[in-house]
Amino acid sequence: MKKETGGPAFPLHQHGTQTLGMHITGMTLRDYFAAKAMPELIGWGEPDDIAVKSYKYADAMLEARKCKK
Repeated sequence: MKKETGGPAFPLHQHGTQTLGMHITGMTLRDYFAAKAMPELIGWGEPDDIAVKSYKYADAMLEARKCKK
């Protein structure tokens, strides 16, 4: 099952950029949310556990955004 990503975190006003035939959009909103949650979790477990928990927080934030619409 594909995870909801929230789309690009910092969308371009263009249609992205083309480099060597690849469409580049940057990090997803899910990645951004996980990165923002991660510093609060550092020191509370092993790196692999922290990464998984960071994405759980990100998924919860994406889900909460749906309720606001």
